[in-house]
Amino acid sequence: MQALNALETWAAAVPLMDDGYHEDLLAQVDALRAQEAVYPPEGQVLRALRMTPFDAVKVVIVGQDPYHGEGQADGLAFSVPEPVKAPPSLRNIFKEVARDVYGGKEPVFTTDLSRWAEQGVLLLNASLTVRAGEAGAHRTLGWEQLTDQIIARLGEGRCSLVFMLWGNFAKAKAALIDGERHLILKAPHPSPLSAYRGFFGCAHFSKANAYLKAHGREPIKW
Repeated sequence: MQALNALETWAAAVPLMDDGYHEDLLAQVDALRAQEAVYPPEGQVLRALRMTPFDAVKVVIVGQDPYHGEGQADGLAFSVPEPVKAPPSLRNIFKEVARDVYGGKEPVFTTDLSRWAEQGVLLLNASLTVRAGEAGAHRTLGWEQLTDQIIARLGEGRCSLVFMLWGNFAKAKAALIDGERHLILKAPHPSPLSAYRGFFGCAHFSKANAYLKAHGREPIKW
């Protein structure tokens, strides 16, 4: 029942969801599952929205699309279920959290980022599904029309949210957000190809917490 209530908060805030647009997309994905392997599994596609109600969002981390390897995607951007090995981007995220928040002493991190989602971190991929082994394969389905509206509605709603935009794809979403009402943090993507170009050392996690505390909100336990 709690998950249903969470989705209802998004439907109340996002016109496309109120119109059932996401249901049409899920029906398309169900049809594709009969022809190809699709990730994340059925029932986890809207997990980010189910875990973090609209009114509970404090931080938004934007990903591009789910991991396309078997058993990796769990419906939360950058997250993988235990005991799946952390992909390189997630390992680099943990390295920066350790450096930025824990003085370089890396605690034991679980690869399932639901602990962040439960604290108000919306882990939103721009496309919510992907074909196995083919990054970006479902970009033409229409997911971005929905997720762009989600980002825009968050930006129009309550003030003092933190948006973390990593990589050029995510940075382009800044156009949907009012930077005077919210904190927009930009950095290179945490993938091994770009993490050393400025993701390491970006200090987004401590900056987010400082901003939340300055605006009377509980910081995130990263």
